[in-house]
Amino acid sequence: MTALPDMPLSGTQTHTSLWRDEGGTSMRALGYFIGAFAVALILGIGSAWYMIERGSLLTTTRIGPWKSWLSEGNPNADPYTRAHLARSGRLPLTSTAARYFAADTDSSGSHLSASCEYVVSGAALNARWWSIALYDSYGSLIPNPSRRYSFNNEEAVRRSDGSYQIHISRQARPGNWLPSGKDPDRNLTLMLRVYGLRDTDATGIGQVPAESLPTIERLQCE
Repeated sequence: MTALPDMPLSGTQTHTSLWRDEGGTSMRALGYFIGAFAVALILGIGSAWYMIERGSLLTTTRIGPWKSWLSEGNPNADPYTRAHLARSGRLPLTSTAARYFAADTDSSGSHLSASCEYVVSGAALNARWWSIALYDSYGSLIPNPSRRYSFNNEEAVRRSDGSYQIHISRQARPGNWLPSGKDPDRNLTLMLRVYGLRDTDATGIGQVPAESLPTIERLQCE
């Protein structure tokens, strides 16, 4: 029995095959585009959040556990600094008049927690006035029966050389004590405000030597 020769595809069959190939390629291209767009969107939002929340070498300076935004209060501040301040709700003076340092970790890099006890040890500052205040991670003052939220250079017990220690704990401590509240799961933030710094750089920004910034030592945890 003689085999029949292969028959060429009809025009309809050819167009159908081509349509299917083109359709599959288009769907793959669309999938790649959607995937690339999603990755770019996630990276863009993530990097913007990081720049607003954490800052960069161009917008912030970090010394030990303390971080300071260099252009705080400056009307010509960069967009990330302005967004950071808008998010925090603070209205700081310019860095030529005051410097603000925030810490949400201790000197070893562990997050500050109300379940732990800390001692903040600082040296004298070459400034007219300073204060250290304790907040929760949302920037709110921590309710406590003593109504003690901060210490400044006029009320903190200091040594003859101007150095001091401030204890942070849920239980009362002698001397300078900042209550961290009843909730042991609360995360904490310390804010150091320094006004009228006498040492400035060429642009007039107040300078705080690294050795003058307080250390934050964790003593024990529950």
